[in-house]
Amino acid sequence: MRSRLHVTVDGAADAPVLLLGGSLGTTGAMWAPQVPALAERFRVLRYDHLGHGRSALPAGPYTVDLLGREVLRLLDDLDVPVVHYAGLSLGGMVGMWLAAHAPERVRRLALLCTSASLGPAQGWRDRAAKVRAGGVGTVADVVVARWFTPAFAATQPSVVARYRVALNATPAAGYAACCEAIARMDLRGDLHTIAAPTLVLAGADDPATPVEHAHAIVERIPRARLTVVDRAAHLANVEQPEQVTRLLLEHFDEEQGEA
Repeated sequence: MRSRLHVTVDGAADAPVLLLGGSLGTTGAMWAPQVPALAERFRVLRYDHLGHGRSALPAGPYTVDLLGREVLRLLDDLDVPVVHYAGLSLGGMVGMWLAAHAPERVRRLALLCTSASLGPAQGWRDRAAKVRAGGVGTVADVVVARWFTPAFAATQPSVVARYRVALNATPAAGYAACCEAIARMDLRGDLHTIAAPTLVLAGADDPATPVEHAHAIVERIPRARLTVVDRAAHLANVEQPEQVTRLLLEHFDEEQGEA
């Protein structure tokens, strides 16, 4: 079975591969602030989750296991045996699943603004029901308010508007199915098996996955490192692009990482 995921590729074909997974309600385009610098060093693959962007929209239910297996199929289709992986929010959840269940495929791992268990589950089920009934626009105000700090929203309204457009373009069925995947998810018991060198980034002002969720991940993944990004909410890579790009480059630099 071929992968149902859409992927955007940047960088040289012979460079080490860096796979990027985005948040719920976005596409691979959310990594645009990082791509120019990352593509100088890596072959950068940005995928859209199932039910998002240009990826397929299969009927639910979805699970993080399903989302992760789709990524493995994508890598098989592209004949890519091993990758560095960076994921934000839902992308980070998929990254933890990959590093735990297919450790031979993940060389180094970066987890941004994410959680291994993000309850309460009923809240995600309620959000899914609301979106199915009225569309993603019914939750857009609340979601975007969590993505960016008020200061950033006030000074960068055009950036915020661009990400709101992407959110509103997400198919309601795909968004809802991924909400239900998060409701079912509990990766805490898997984290101790992750061997890939892991960087965990948290937004200091992130109300969606607060810093304590990052601490819980770092406590369970052997030798994981935590960096808190100041003046950043959930989409820390957008709000503090230079700092996040620098941290990712440092982490995925092979010579420094293996020293």
